[in-house]
Amino acid sequence: MTAVAANPTKIGGHGPPLQGMIIRDAVEADLPAIVEIYNAAIRGRISTAQLDPVSIDERLPWFREHSPESHPLWVDEIDGQIAGWLSFHSFITRCAYRGTAEISVYVSEKFRRLGLGRVLLEKAIAHSSHLEINALVGRIFGHNEPSLRLFERLGFERWGFLPRIARVDDVERDLVIVGRHISAQA
Repeated sequence: MTAVAANPTKIGGHGPPLQGMIIRDAVEADLPAIVEIYNAAIRGRISTAQLDPVSIDERLPWFREHSPESHPLWVDEIDGQIAGWLSFHSFITRCAYRGTAEISVYVSEKFRRLGLGRVLLEKAIAHSSHLEINALVGRIFGHNEPSLRLFERLGFERWGFLPRIARVDDVERDLVIVGRHISAQA
């Protein structure tokens, strides 16, 4: 199991100090909290193209596709509560792309603006070489400026732009593809 204790100081320079934060491999018992955070993001209409809430049963196959050895699913736990999560998944399943992973990161509404997304992404970058990943990719709606800024601050570049490719509540949305190469020392 992967677990990292956070420094009990302010994270990201925002909010009060957070103590008792760990990032660890998700277990099936975490799935209700993961789904709750994801469903809140669906309602927000800024960070996922999923439009309808998902159930725990629907997300169980997705959960089981993850493994600590190749495509981890991590939760950020603060004082026993799941505050956010990050998942690695195949970018494209053809063999030539096996060194590239797509990542997704979601933070609970009540823990936003504390720098948790940054902590999760930093861990993903640092751990990628151990997973034999040489590139990370993210897909972000063009109107999701906080996520675009976060990824850019951590060295992700805009690798693609797909204008008006999604329709969310009758509004056309752009998709920005961000990426970052991982050095062997990361």
